[in-house]
Amino acid sequence: MRVIVFGLLLSIVILNWLWPLPLPIAVKLLASVFVIVASQYQFWSRLSSGSVFAPEFPRPLIILFNWAVGTILFLTLLQLALDLGALVIALVEWQPVFIGTPARVVVGALAGLLAAIGVANALRVPLVRDVTVGIRGLSAQFDGYRLLQLSDLHITRLFSAKWAARVVERANAASADLIVVTGDFIDGSVEMRRADVAPLAALHAPDGVLAAPGNHEYFFDYAAWIRNLSALGFDMLENQHKVITRETAHLVIAGVTDRSARRHGEMEPDFDAALSGAPTHAPVVLLDHQPGDARAAAARGVALQLSGHTHGGMIRGLDRLVARGNNGFVSGRYQVGGMTLYVSNGTGLWPGFALRLGVPAEITQFHLRAE
Repeated sequence: MRVIVFGLLLSIVILNWLWPLPLPIAVKLLASVFVIVASQYQFWSRLSSGSVFAPEFPRPLIILFNWAVGTILFLTLLQLALDLGALVIALVEWQPVFIGTPARVVVGALAGLLAAIGVANALRVPLVRDVTVGIRGLSAQFDGYRLLQLSDLHITRLFSAKWAARVVERANAASADLIVVTGDFIDGSVEMRRADVAPLAALHAPDGVLAAPGNHEYFFDYAAWIRNLSALGFDMLENQHKVITRETAHLVIAGVTDRSARRHGEMEPDFDAALSGAPTHAPVVLLDHQPGDARAAAARGVALQLSGHTHGGMIRGLDRLVARGNNGFVSGRYQVGGMTLYVSNGTGLWPGFALRLGVPAEITQFHLRAE
């Protein structure tokens, strides 16, 4: 299937778009080679590190690869639209199908521009987004409590130590009462990423920094990453909870492991274990990397679930496809029974497809209000 998909993409870009252009044959051949090499980005990533999720190239080369892959994708879609439009005109006028050089140049330039904007959006350190959430049963002592969420940092050679330090600076500047991270800290082994994740140790909040694992932690020696993140100061909630106290009032922050844990021989998510021993009448905020099990969490009386994983779909329109793989949840706020679910667009992005159009990255600060 992968061969068929890539073969179709390359045939459209090379044969339908590039080859009819009035260029020297040598230029066409060189451009064709560039397209073929760029389309195999994941293969080169695997050669560089052993994993498609961790391209161990210089950062400018990773940026170039992402721009090229995005350009190929947009050019394929635009060329198909151009072909369809030319076909309709030919049928209406009963003339041969004709696409002029200017039209091909325009769609090529537009594809490259869209890809460049998409990569630039992906690399930007996001601003803090403020969201107010009413919490049923929240004590007056917690009214106005500020909880800041980071998610899907995907720290790599693309989202490196410098980027991580700027995220930490922005998160700390929000002066939240509590910081949480809903998984996918990294792509790469501890040895690959040790220096890049080091700035995360500077995250601080009065009530601590709590986190739940994401699926990408399992790809690179899960146990080693849990030890490393714990050493950096993260309180990793693996089917566990912490109780935040204000005088006689309590707020429970629970975290579960990722849905993919079973495939890696690790502890599966367990809501009952995560909430075992929690104060009975205290509202529960659940950290669950993937939003797909939100209905089950709502059935257990969770007041607020914070998730990530989807990256918001990355590109407007593509988000509808991503939602289908996550039980309909892809970006922002949802009401699931009596529970509020919030799915972060992510603070960073997987470096294998680092483009954002119409779906901005986010650092999210929640202001909890008593209902």
